Amino acid sequence: MKDNLTKTLTLLTCTLLCTTLFAQQKDTFTDPRDKKMYKTVKIGEQVWLAENLNYAIEGSKCYKDSTAYCSKYGRLYNWETAKTACCKGWHLPSKAEWEVLVAAAGGEKIAGKYLKATNGWNDHDGISGNGIDTYRFSFLPGGAGSFFSNNFTHLGIYGLWWSSSDSSNYAYSRSINHLYDNVHWLYSDKRRLYSVRCLKD
Repeated sequence: MKDNLTKTLTLLTCTLLCTTLFAQQKDTFTDPRDKKMYKTVKIGEQVWLAENLNYAIEGSKCYKDSTAYCSKYGRLYNWETAKTACCKGWHLPSKAEWEVLVAAAGGEKIAGKYLKATNGWNDHDGISGNGIDTYRFSFLPGGAGSFFSNNFTHLGIYGLWWSSSDSSNYAYSRSINHLYDNVHWLYSDKRRLYSVRCLKD
C-alpha cells in the first residue's frame, strides 16, 4: 500500500514537472543589432523576451540617464519609438496579445504575483513587493520617465509596459504596482517613457 502511494506521488510529481517545463520553455535570444543576449520564455503559444528591452535608440533613455539602471531594468521608450524598438522577428505586443499572457497567468487579479521577478521590487511596511515568478517572465519595475522634463519616477515601485494599441494621443500600457498582485491597464500619454517587452512574431 505504501509502495503504491509512493509510486503514485512520484508519478504525479513528474507529470506536474514535465507539464510545467513544457509550458514554460526557456531559451535565449541574441539581438543582432547590438549583440545583447536576452532570456526568452514560452508561455502557452506565445514566446516573450523574459527581460525588459535594452536597445539604445533615439526616443529612449536609461532611468536617470544611468547605464546601471539600463543594465538591470532595461531602457525606457516613448510610444512611437517602442513600436519599432523590437528587432526583426519580434514586435511590440498589442492589447489583445497582452491579455492572452495575463489570462494564461491566472487573470488580472492575480497575474502580477506570478509574473513579477523574485527581486527588484520595493518592500512596503516590511512586506516584500516581489513576486514568485512562476512563469519565469521576470517582470521588473523600471519606473517611468519624460523626455520634456527629464523627470524619472517610480523605479522599484511600478512596472509599466507599452502595448501597440492606441487611440489619438494615448496608448494602452500594462501596469503592475509593488503593493499588489493585480495587473491593470493605463491609458497613457504617448510621450511618456515606459519599458518594452517584445513578443515573437
